[in-house]
Amino acid sequence: MSTGETVVFLAVIGARFLVPLLIPRVPLPAIVACLVLDAADQSIFQAFGYDPPGYQGYDKAMDVYYLALAYLSTLRNWSSVAAYRVGRFLYFYRLVGVVAFELTHTRALLLVFPNTFEYFFMAYEAIRSRWTPSRWGLRWWIGVAAVIWIFVKLPQEWWIHVAQLDFTEFLEENSWAGPTIVVLALVAAGAFWIWGRPRLLPADHPWRLTADPLPAAWRSGADQARGYAERGAVRRAATLEQVVLLGLLSVVFAQTLPGVEASNIQLFVGIAVVVVVNAAFAVAVARRSRSVEATALAFLARTAANVVLVVLAAWLLPHAGGDISAAPALFFLTLISLVTTLHGRWFPIQASRAAALDAR
Repeated sequence: MSTGETVVFLAVIGARFLVPLLIPRVPLPAIVACLVLDAADQSIFQAFGYDPPGYQGYDKAMDVYYLALAYLSTLRNWSSVAAYRVGRFLYFYRLVGVVAFELTHTRALLLVFPNTFEYFFMAYEAIRSRWTPSRWGLRWWIGVAAVIWIFVKLPQEWWIHVAQLDFTEFLEENSWAGPTIVVLALVAAGAFWIWGRPRLLPADHPWRLTADPLPAAWRSGADQARGYAERGAVRRAATLEQVVLLGLLSVVFAQTLPGVEASNIQLFVGIAVVVVVNAAFAVAVARRSRSVEATALAFLARTAANVVLVVLAAWLLPHAGGDISAAPALFFLTLISLVTTLHGRWFPIQASRAAALDAR
C-alpha cells in the first residue's frame, strides 16, 4: 500500500470509528452520516486505486460497531419502552445473523437476518424529532418494524448480498435507471406532500435533532453508577447483555483483525471474563461513592485499568492453545472499555423506564 492509499484508508477507518460516537447526542444526523460512510467507503477506496482485501468482513464489522453505538444510545435516549424492546430484538437478531455469516460465509443468512434495526432506529428518531414516541404502543412499533423488514430491507439485502449487485454499476449499465428513480422519488414526494402531510398528527414540539435531556434522577455520572450498583437485578441483566454483546462483536472483528489465533470460543470466554471483572470493579467503585463524572474520562480510566489484563490474556491464551498479539488485544480492550462504560451507565436508565411502565 502506497503512502496515499494508507492515508485514505486510515482516514476512512478513523471516520467509521469516530462518527458513531456522535449518535448518542445527535442520533438522526449521526446515523445518517454513518449510513453514507458505509455506502461510500468502498467507492472512496476504488477512486484512489485501492481495493482492501477482505472488504466484506471489514464492512460487516464496522456495521455492527456503529449499530452497537446506536443500540447503546437507545438505552439512554428512548423514552418509549415499547420501541426500545422492538429495537433491542432487531439489533441482537441482526448481530447473531452477522456472526453466523462470518463463520459460514453463507450469504443467504443476511437475507434471513436483515438489518432492520438501522432503519427502525432512523424511523424512531425521525418521529421523535416532531412527536412524543411514547404515545404509540408495542403493536404500532412492531408494525413499523414489519413494514421496514418486508418492504425495505428484504429487497435491499437480496440486491446487495444475494444477487451481489452494485447500485453504481447498475446505474452505469442502465441509462434509464437514473431518470426513472428521480421521477419516482418526485412522484412519491408529491404524493406525500398532497395526501400524507395534511393527515399527519399535529406536532408535539418544534424540530428536535439532538437527544432529549435525561430524566432528572439520571443526569449525573454518580447517579448512573449508583443505579447500576444498587439494583442487583439490573446489574445481573446488564452484565449478561454486555457479555453477549461484546462476545458477538469480538467474534465478528476477530474474522477481520490480523494477529488473532485464538478460537472463537476462547475469544468469547476471554471477553466474558474481562466483562465480568469490569462489572465487579464498577460496582466496587460505585459503592464507595466514587465515580468519574464525565463519560469520556470514565472511558479512559476504564481503558487504563483494563490494560493490565493484556498481560494476563497474553499469558493465559497460549496455555489454552490460542494466541493473540498485542495490537488486537488492545483493540478488544478498548472496545470492551467503551461498551461497558456506556452500557453500564445507560442500562439502568432504560430499566427504570421499564419498571415505571410495568408498575402502572
